[in-house]
Amino acid sequence: MENKINYSRETQKIIDKIQTEKDRQQAPRLLLHSCCAPCSSHCMEYLREFFDLTVFYYNPNITVPREYEKRLAEEKRLIEAYNRQVEEQDFSGMHSTPAAGKIKILEAPYNPSDWFESVRGLEDCPEGGDRCTVCFRMRLQKTAEEAARGGFDYFTTTLTISPLKDAQRLNRIGLEEADRHGFKKKDGYKRSIELSHTFGLYRQNYCGCIYSKAEAEEREKQAACGLKDRH
Repeated sequence: MENKINYSRETQKIIDKIQTEKDRQQAPRLLLHSCCAPCSSHCMEYLREFFDLTVFYYNPNITVPREYEKRLAEEKRLIEAYNRQVEEQDFSGMHSTPAAGKIKILEAPYNPSDWFESVRGLEDCPEGGDRCTVCFRMRLQKTAEEAARGGFDYFTTTLTISPLKDAQRLNRIGLEEADRHGFKKKDGYKRSIELSHTFGLYRQNYCGCIYSKAEAEEREKQAACGLKDRH
């Protein structure tokens, strides 16, 4: 039986090491791949305490342009709100301290055609199957490349925050990409829901691609039929 790595504990080890390095002149730089504002809310709240944090928005899997723009706008709105907290030193309702730093955002070009090409032949795979593995790999590879090019000390992703995602698979892919590019969660989902309510964030009910959207619509349809039958 495969031993599962507790990546939340591993992250805390890195943070503990950072905090013991008293002679450090500046916080290490971290590139955080973000899939959406709700999932990044807790990640940013937590990581901005210890890292010089940059959000990397690269999600060509969001195949409807209007949906992509809506999610990107929400990400930017949340970052602006977090940065105002730093400017005003007002962290009311947040799990943050004056150690929190401002967050930057780096937006990759939006090319859904690249995503469609990468998953060609996997259109009929169920949600969570081989198509998702290819999608995870595509986004984490791009994040690792950007982190290496930009001289970041670390990179990570918000994708593992959701209990609907296979965190072990994601972290395995992330470690493989880290090796290729020279790189060496504490109840986060619950906190992301709380923060989504606090900031009134748009929470989508599907991952982003037209295939996951179709599955979500089918689930909603079946749920509505079930309610109707009970009445």
